[in-house]
This record gives sequence, structure tokens and C-alpha cells, in this order.
Amino acid sequence: MNHSPSEEDSRIRVLIADDDRPFLESLQKLIDQQPELTVIGAAADGLEAIELADQLNPDAVVLDLHMPLLDGVSAAARLRRDHPSVCLIALTGDEEPALHRAVREAGADEVLLKNQLVEGLLDRLSTLRRAN
Repeated sequence: MNHSPSEEDSRIRVLIADDDRPFLESLQKLIDQQPELTVIGAAADGLEAIELADQLNPDAVVLDLHMPLLDGVSAAARLRRDHPSVCLIALTGDEEPALHRAVREAGADEVLLKNQLVEGLLDRLSTLRRAN
């Protein structure tokens, strides 16, 4: 599918990070199927997510909370500090309220459980365009 430059420019640029490769690939497909969204990078750990965010300057970052090298809470805090206007969405399979609270305090705009993912994530990302 070819997009005109103006369509390309108006799409929300999303960086995704998860150490579960099959999940990361399915998440990328899901996001890329939305006409207003595009995945600009995929990271396998928190450190790579920070490096890619610095290089690519995304509109939104979707990151897993349990990753090697740098966990999602630490990565979220760093991303929030370095990219104050980015929409930061944490994903987890962990229902632990303390973890959700910690990542919100670190700067995440939203915490979604992976099993609620599709609906919640797409709703949250599509509100981004309306808010800007």
C-alpha cells in the first residue's frame, strides 16, 4: 500500500519494545494495520528502546515492563525525562498493582495488560491524534 507524503507525515509514529519477539512482531502488525499509526522502530530491551527513542523521536512508545538490561519502569522514567511530550504506554502480563503504580509514577500515560491490549492500545493511540 502506497501512502502519499502527507498521509505519512500525519501518522502517529510508534516505537515498540518487548523482549518476546513473536509478541513484538504481532504487535507491530497490529499497529501497522491502523491507517493513522506507523511503527518506526522495535526494541528487544529497555536500553535499546531508549537508544531508538533518542534516534527516532517517536510520538508514542509502547513498552513491556519485564525486559532484560533495563526494565520497563526504569526505561519509562528515562524516556519521560528525555522525551517529555511522548505518549508512553506500558504493557505487561503482570497484574501486580504496585508495578502498575510504579510505572505510572515513572511517567507512563497508560498501563495496559497484554490480554486487554488490542482494544485498549488502539483506543489510546488513536486519541493521541485528537489530543494534538
